[in-house]
Amino acid sequence: MIKRYCLALLMGFFLGGHAGLLYAGALDNAVRRGVLKVGTTPNNVPFEMLDKQGRIVGFEIDLLHAMSRALGVELELVAVPYTDLLPGLLANKFDLIGSGMTVTQERNLKLNFSDSFIVVGQTVLLHPRLGGLVASIEELDDASYRVVATQGTTGEAAAQRFLVSARLSSVANPEEGVRQVLEGKADAFIHDAPYNLIAMTRPQNSALLALEQPFTFEPLAFGLKKGDYDSLNWINHFLNQIAQDGTYDRLHDKWLRDTAWIAEID
Repeated sequence: MIKRYCLALLMGFFLGGHAGLLYAGALDNAVRRGVLKVGTTPNNVPFEMLDKQGRIVGFEIDLLHAMSRALGVELELVAVPYTDLLPGLLANKFDLIGSGMTVTQERNLKLNFSDSFIVVGQTVLLHPRLGGLVASIEELDDASYRVVATQGTTGEAAAQRFLVSARLSSVANPEEGVRQVLEGKADAFIHDAPYNLIAMTRPQNSALLALEQPFTFEPLAFGLKKGDYDSLNWINHFLNQIAQDGTYDRLHDKWLRDTAWIAEID
């Protein structure tokens, strides 16, 4: 009886210890190794992008730096194509996704999202020949118009949902979408409002027209593996803390109100 009790006790310790390792949250693992690994696609202005030195910078990147400091760890950014973010998270290539990812019901079936750190929406950039012809997303829904959006983004999903008659195609990155409209290969480009707003400030894009009113409602958040509630709890409290202590407002104004940083972007 005593032997069986001792064996059961030892098995309990063994399984309990291994379960603790097995179910440790992403942030627990980051603290243990001293590095927070974040998957990102650095082509989403002004959230994550490359500067002239090849560094990944942006509003969301600064939030991640602040998060890493609060955790007491280093930040390691793992740059991957946007379509590789979810597979990379599931394959443990990084601890979380920080890449301007919109919370959608479909994505929420595959991963958990933190509270949103900003709400954006989709807007439209137009070729000058559409001036006076298109003033809304509904007027763009015509078989004579060619519309592009970035592959795998909510801009692409919005285009498919709102434009059932227009001729849709996908591009690898938003820069290519803007270029196609500039060159007349497409009539319109659909993407997140902050990116399109900043694209319009570039001298080479001055001929473009814009439908600046967003036609979707899209909260952006950090993505983690399903069931990692400890990490979600920590991140949500972190977001609340920086909202209260002024950190969020300072970073928001730096990237979404000021434009001095544009000169440093590649």
